[in-house]
Amino acid sequence: MKHGVVPGSDGAGTVESVGSRVTRFKTGDKVVTLFNQGHLAGPIDGAAIQTGLGGVIDGTLAEYGVFNENGLVAAPSNLDMIEASTLSCAALTAWNALYGLESRALKPGQTVLTQGTGGVSTFAVQFAKAAGATVIATTSSSEKAELLKKLGADHVINYKETPDWGEKAKSLTPDGKGVEHVVEVGGPTTMAQSLKAVAMEGVISIIGFIGGFSKDQPTFLDCLNHLCTVRGLLVGSRLQFEDMNRAIEANNIHPVVDKKKFSLTELKDAYQYMWEQKHFGKLVVTMD
Repeated sequence: MKHGVVPGSDGAGTVESVGSRVTRFKTGDKVVTLFNQGHLAGPIDGAAIQTGLGGVIDGTLAEYGVFNENGLVAAPSNLDMIEASTLSCAALTAWNALYGLESRALKPGQTVLTQGTGGVSTFAVQFAKAAGATVIATTSSSEKAELLKKLGADHVINYKETPDWGEKAKSLTPDGKGVEHVVEVGGPTTMAQSLKAVAMEGVISIIGFIGGFSKDQPTFLDCLNHLCTVRGLLVGSRLQFEDMNRAIEANNIHPVVDKKKFSLTELKDAYQYMWEQKHFGKLVVTMD
């Protein structure tokens, strides 16, 4: 990260003008930003990591921005600008978790385990259901459980009431074989349970570590003991983004957006609102 960089990686807007050699877009097009501007297709590399919006180069929390045409994608036709603005990070990360490892991509009839009601997890529930998968979700409250069920989750486990939720999730799968995909957002505090839930040859995609650190986290040997694949990932490529947007249109998927909206002049308030965990779903800042 660099100091003095305009923050914000996610964003949607209207193309105001284009350069003389631009061919991908025209004035008036509705577009969404690519998180890592240089990650167009295939595995991410060191150069692409240095093109992250809002961390390395100027991001989206501004009224106007200048982007290379390769760093934008067309907004899904079924979404408004507020909904489309939520896709750049959380949605694409969830899509990569389910489809990024192509040899183990999600298939109809498989089971997906998600954690909580954050952006990545809620998108993962929606994408998995659209693909014909069974979804087991964890959460900490009955209120959030109801939201997950409305999104399509087949089973919801309250991890406060059921600390050993990994075994519970496994017991809910056909013949107790375990889940084929775990979207792991908790990190060291939840990975042991994810390993208990995963099926042989299943995939655990590590997104982050919002649960904090733990001295009792699993080791590489646990991947062998459970015969599973564990992968880390960083958002996704433009090619994956375009695949995801087609699925969003075909299945008319709409992101979960918090009811409260902030203007650009209220940006500090928006950060505080999020820090206090008052938000539900994606939090949006408008430019008006």
